[in-house]
Amino acid sequence: MEADGIDSFEVAVDAEEVTDLRRRLAGTRWPDQLSDAGWDYGTERGALQYLCEYWREEFDWDEFEDRLNRFDQFTTAIDAHRVHFYHIRSPEESARPLVLLHGWPGSVAEFLDVLGPLTDPVAHGGDPEEALHVVAPSLPGYGFSGPTNERGVDIPTVTRLVAGLLERLGYDHYVAQGGDWGALVAARLGADYPERVDGLHTTMPFVMPSQFDDPMGMLDEDGMADYRETKAFREDGMGYYELQSTRPQTLAYGLTDSPAGLAGWLLEKFHAWSDCDGDVVEYFGADRLLDNVSLYWLTGTINSSMRLYYETDDREAIPSSVDVPTGHARFPAEISKTPRAWVEEVYDLVYCTDQPEGGHFPAMEVPDLFVDDVRAFVRGL
Repeated sequence: MEADGIDSFEVAVDAEEVTDLRRRLAGTRWPDQLSDAGWDYGTERGALQYLCEYWREEFDWDEFEDRLNRFDQFTTAIDAHRVHFYHIRSPEESARPLVLLHGWPGSVAEFLDVLGPLTDPVAHGGDPEEALHVVAPSLPGYGFSGPTNERGVDIPTVTRLVAGLLERLGYDHYVAQGGDWGALVAARLGADYPERVDGLHTTMPFVMPSQFDDPMGMLDEDGMADYRETKAFREDGMGYYELQSTRPQTLAYGLTDSPAGLAGWLLEKFHAWSDCDGDVVEYFGADRLLDNVSLYWLTGTINSSMRLYYETDDREAIPSSVDVPTGHARFPAEISKTPRAWVEEVYDLVYCTDQPEGGHFPAMEVPDLFVDDVRAFVRGL
């Protein structure tokens, strides 16, 4: 039974929107590409052309609806902001509440393969004692939460809205899990609502090294390796961040008007940020990649998703201390690897694992490893 002010929701794709999408894809004006470019200059044209042709000719919209409607979805308004979310109650009475938090360029569709195993472990060969009630919101401004419509919707605001959602659902204690922006929302939940957060599981812990007296002196050999790898990414892979945090509106005209442009902008990140070994379409599958792209396209939320970069001031959003039990799953292809010494200085790190494979989107890339790690962390609590 859901609380007052919460409405059931189902994904229903308008046939006219599909017709318009296919028309736009068919009329794409493709840029030139150097013969030996590969992915060096950005999204490789052949990979994107294949994905867009599949989207136009083969992508099954009925199956898309079925995948997204497999689990119960709802919408509500928190402080006048629309919030869409999955809420799956486990059949096990002993289940603990877990909130799953996505980031950019992902969406709540990242979690489609893990919702079942987390909530009903018995049906997936697991232990009933590991069952979880799962709440998986679309962050404000993303997907079916719809575009934000005012200034100032930053990570602290998103955190307050997520906390309000969980309170409305009757959860006064829960575990928070997140990656990318979701990792920062989860961290702020732990910092701002420690009396509610029983534990925090993160794949990308945020810290502000400038808060330490001697951040580099804290690092051992492994920590220096993490620092150098992250530094290389920041020097070569942060162009999107500069654009989205300064001029998201300008970028949004092209991405909102052109489905090929939108798919190209997102595909480059799934290629560069995952453990795909160069073949992103084969690794994820065209359907799963397009589930995510289609959410942005159908809801027109690429602009508001990027605005989160403009609105958020890292210096204010990243907490200096998170005093709740924290678990960190380290995936080898993650773009930002926070040295353990820095994590331990900010978080109450009680659990840490090095995973054999996976990257920035572990619930999509390696769902079994992701589920096992979340279960192990929660079991330890």
